[in-house]
Amino acid sequence: MNKVYNVGLIGCGHIAETYFRIHKYFNNVQIIKCADINEIIAKKCAKKYNIEFSSVSDLLKDPSIDIILNLTIPKAHYEVSKKSLLAKKHVYAEKPMAINYKDGKELLKLSKKNKLYIGNAPDTFLGGGLQKCRALLDRKIIGKVNLGNAIFAFPGVQSYHPNPEPWFAKKEGGPIIDMGPYFFTALVHLLGPAKKVYGQSMKVFNKRVIGIGKRKGKKFKVLCPTTYLAHLEFQNKAVIQITLSFDVISHQRNHIELYGSKGSMIATDPNMFGGSVYINTNPVGAWTEYKTNKMHLGKINIKSQSVRLNESPTNANYRGAGLAEMIYAIENKIENRCNGNLALHILDIIETTMKACNSNKVLKINSTCKKPRPFTEKEIKRILKN
Repeated sequence: MNKVYNVGLIGCGHIAETYFRIHKYFNNVQIIKCADINEIIAKKCAKKYNIEFSSVSDLLKDPSIDIILNLTIPKAHYEVSKKSLLAKKHVYAEKPMAINYKDGKELLKLSKKNKLYIGNAPDTFLGGGLQKCRALLDRKIIGKVNLGNAIFAFPGVQSYHPNPEPWFAKKEGGPIIDMGPYFFTALVHLLGPAKKVYGQSMKVFNKRVIGIGKRKGKKFKVLCPTTYLAHLEFQNKAVIQITLSFDVISHQRNHIELYGSKGSMIATDPNMFGGSVYINTNPVGAWTEYKTNKMHLGKINIKSQSVRLNESPTNANYRGAGLAEMIYAIENKIENRCNGNLALHILDIIETTMKACNSNKVLKINSTCKKPRPFTEKEIKRILKN
């Protein structure tokens, strides 16, 4: 039986409800307290999930808390994670690790100095979909991956988020900070660390309109590029063409396609845990489907359409798996898969891609990391509830 670690949640906003599902699936984690800079929101969260309300400072001092779950807005990730590490708490944070590489390096250094674990979303690459992709690539079914395409493109969060301004802010906004972590992490998991990047960026609309909540109909300014078109080269010499945009009404392209020396792969949505993988090794043949709906973290568990556009009864969503896996790693003194080195490399890709696209220069990605270990069904079963 695994030891259950007590978790204190800081940041009770839009994403918090997804993380409370962790209690349903995993056997080693319990969120027992919550805090937010807005105490009204924190008290509502505490009441809704029958846990204790706390101030941020008191939660960080609480000796009963083993881990801080940092679900604050991106620009606060660094500050809250740093305070957590200084309070001698392990920390698991939403993506990205910070909004600049310098701060991310400091967090990693601080975690190592204090012998604390640091983990970061996204953990979707632990799911059945991307683990199936990895297994097929490791078996060399499509040979060596040389090329590929990846795309995330939709109109923006203003239609379904009541406070969308941070997604369009100057330093913390844009599709690369928002969705880049999912795609970059998936690609590093499949191909290994990245090497260099170039491309271009643009801003299509100068203003957006809030589509939900008390401020519905209010216009706000867009202060950052909202479309990035990038070419990302990996250390294994694969080159992936990536589109990340808040300016597209609709499209019919696959999330990720990889083209190898022996065939092609249609990978699963890197923002979710399940889905089928498709392989074709014959130019005139049919695609072969590899289902993941019987894998532990691939089973469809969404029962109804949520406010999130991609959460429907056809999807699997086990967010928090990375936190449970980190707890298992702490208990067994091994490296967690959603670790600080991976998160820092992803942050470096994010920052370098933005700089490269905004300057139209080819830029080197200076950091590296180990390719995450595959997450086997046997390992996953150890942290799941019966």
